[in-house]
Amino acid sequence: MATTNDIKNGAVLSIDGQLWSVIEFQHVKPGKGGAFVRTKLRNVRSLKVVDKTFNAGTKMDFATVDRRDYQFLYNDGTDFVFMDNDTYEQFQVSPEIVGDAAKFLLDGATAQITMHESEALQVELPGSVVLEITYTEPGLQGDRSSAGTKPATVETGAEIQVPLFVEQGTRVKINTADGSYLGRVTD
Repeated sequence: MATTNDIKNGAVLSIDGQLWSVIEFQHVKPGKGGAFVRTKLRNVRSLKVVDKTFNAGTKMDFATVDRRDYQFLYNDGTDFVFMDNDTYEQFQVSPEIVGDAAKFLLDGATAQITMHESEALQVELPGSVVLEITYTEPGLQGDRSSAGTKPATVETGAEIQVPLFVEQGTRVKINTADGSYLGRVTD
């Protein structure tokens, strides 16, 4: 069995029957007393974040998780359907697990899915995606009331803020973590 010495960022621990992902950890050796490990953990299902401290050398139960790339096929109205690129097996993932990634998920896009015992735990998109602006108002050069940005709708239906010079039909690069505009893309 593994101990606290084996903790790494991204590791998944099984604590009291629940799965917790390690966000960050720190081994601490105080001048007095025994060493310990301070961790920040995220519950894989509820996304709740907690701080937890373990004594050094404590036995830990690491969960076996598989992170692989899957192709997004379509949304069937209730669930998101993904396909394993190796076996061509299709499976459904609930909107709660997909979360905010749904705002930037296009048919055919690749997403990394964390699986545990054939159950999807988490869906992660690449750091940025390229999408086309489907609607935006024309920007007026003299209008600075909105700090030089305006709302725009992308092809997935998500609304983002873009600079005034961006027009409808422009392909833009978007940060998937916070939905911020990163730049125009020229093909």
